[in-house]
Amino acid sequence: MNYQKPTPVQEEAIPKILANKDMIACAQTGTGKTAAYLLPILQKISTNTDENYINTLVISPTRELAQQIDNQLEGFAYFAPVSSIAIYGGSDGTIFEKEKKALVKGAEIIIATPGRLMSHINLGYVNFSKLKHLVLDEADKMLDMGFFDDIMKIISHLPKQRQTLLFSATMPEKIKDLAKKILTNPEFISLAVSKPAENVLQGAYFLDDKYKTELVKQLVIGKNLKSIIIFSSTKANVKIIERELLKSTLTVGAIHSDLEQTQRETVMNDFRNRKIQLLVATDIVSRGIDIDSIDLVINYDVPGDAEDYIHRIGRTARAEASGIAITFVNNMDRIKFERIEKFLGDSIKNIPLPDGIPSIGPYVASRDKKTFFRGKGPKRY
Repeated sequence: MNYQKPTPVQEEAIPKILANKDMIACAQTGTGKTAAYLLPILQKISTNTDENYINTLVISPTRELAQQIDNQLEGFAYFAPVSSIAIYGGSDGTIFEKEKKALVKGAEIIIATPGRLMSHINLGYVNFSKLKHLVLDEADKMLDMGFFDDIMKIISHLPKQRQTLLFSATMPEKIKDLAKKILTNPEFISLAVSKPAENVLQGAYFLDDKYKTELVKQLVIGKNLKSIIIFSSTKANVKIIERELLKSTLTVGAIHSDLEQTQRETVMNDFRNRKIQLLVATDIVSRGIDIDSIDLVINYDVPGDAEDYIHRIGRTARAEASGIAITFVNNMDRIKFERIEKFLGDSIKNIPLPDGIPSIGPYVASRDKKTFFRGKGPKRY
């Protein structure tokens, strides 16, 4: 697979995992965390001659990330005697039966979303008695999505003697509390916590919402950009953006929670294969896509917190490539944007708007009263 040298997180994590240490690894998105745990686990399973059983459980927050992990595992394990399945749900009953069969027969590596796995566990046929490895991938996102109770219920069905690996892009207090509950004397790895890759060129435009779609068109149409992602915080907005951009010459697809799984997979495959130039998505994709050479990420609105910003712009500049991340900021989003800049410890460049699109001008924000001043008098939002 043309791996020439390990990334920093792989270099630190692999020896610890091979030494059967519990571990917390905190590293920014796109640094090779998936290979950091899959490669040493595959090495250990490949030298185990016991009969088939569930050896490793990888829990991920979204079906997109579960698919991504599964795809990488297929490549890594192509010549290894290891069976695996991704369990992330779908409306088709045959999919559920296929998942059940793998769980009962004991596929060695199970990659699962918490809710779907709980559906199988509740039916009583899942046997984790010989499990050796538990991996929580994107643990911070799982807790943000409200999966704490499901995770603890799943863990209650696992043997206490196991190796537990917790991977997270950020390390808030709730992750530390979870680690205390489920890990034993863990090793800790922290690399560039919650900072964007240095080769991401970041910028911001300050404008009213009604000009955002026009600005997208001016930034993209006629430019040599093969792959672009636009993030918006709501599925309603994603649908509107997709509809407006489809009126142009752009090839556009959208991913949001209202789509069936097969529809989402079709859109993602078309984007991956460059049949679609521009993908519009909610944050459901911000941690569940592993595609190199994404030229541009646009935050159509400012994300709710700095961690989401990191994950969104982390879709570009992967695998040591360079990329561009642009954020559209309206008046209502200024305070959120300032919080992101404070979190980053640096200001994001304010880019002049092209002709025909007016700037919203220099506002002064009062954090205490949440009042914005422009001209002579205050306007309260």
